[in-house]
Amino acid sequence: MSGHSKWSTIKRKKAATDAKRGQLFTRIAREITIAARGGGGDPDSNFRLRLVVEKARQANMPKDNIERAIKRGTGELKGEVLEEVLYEGYAPHGIALLLPTLTDNRNRAVADIRRVFTRYGGRLAETGAVTYLFQQQGFIIAQVGDMDSEELALLAIDEGAVDVNIEDNTLEIYTETKDFQKVKEALEGRGVTLTAAELTMTPTAMTELAESETLKVMRIIEMLEEMDDVQQVYSNLYLTPEMVTRYEEAQA
Repeated sequence: MSGHSKWSTIKRKKAATDAKRGQLFTRIAREITIAARGGGGDPDSNFRLRLVVEKARQANMPKDNIERAIKRGTGELKGEVLEEVLYEGYAPHGIALLLPTLTDNRNRAVADIRRVFTRYGGRLAETGAVTYLFQQQGFIIAQVGDMDSEELALLAIDEGAVDVNIEDNTLEIYTETKDFQKVKEALEGRGVTLTAAELTMTPTAMTELAESETLKVMRIIEMLEEMDDVQQVYSNLYLTPEMVTRYEEAQA
């Protein structure tokens, strides 16, 4: 798939934005609660929970926060009743968007999302309208450091990685869902630092737009990302790091 570094650029920008707004812990706590509710509170036997707990630790989320979120999921503590809803839509110029949400009020969530779409020239779509344009994959960002990047890339491929991109002492690795944990553990076994390791939705093909059109689409994506109920915004927009910089400069 083309545009690997562009995809991770978006994800790194998203993580930085979350941290800046102070929303990261809230979003992760919700993910932990949902994961524990669906598969139990033991990360060793609940793969989804283990991934989210690892993400929480990477974000320096306090241990007490993690434990409370797990207990809310298992019913040991009372908390908001969360519902998982996947919304689909189109940004301007036909760019496909997937919006996984966790909400305690579905009616409020869909109304708020529709309002953003309408304001910025997009539209909500019916279920299934754009999901076929994406596939679930494992996504890993590994910091090479002093190690041999080519050797680590081959290790990842031997363990099941379907695509590896090497850029500035960083490996961006994509796997099939079934091989994600195996690739992750192989890298960790070599002492590699992983700055991201998660299951994600990647576009099967990306759409490139002119600069003015790209900036318009980035605006609606950012507005959707700022919503409390929206956990992530996946897009098939082809985006370069330079374009991210231009967008940030335009918003300054």
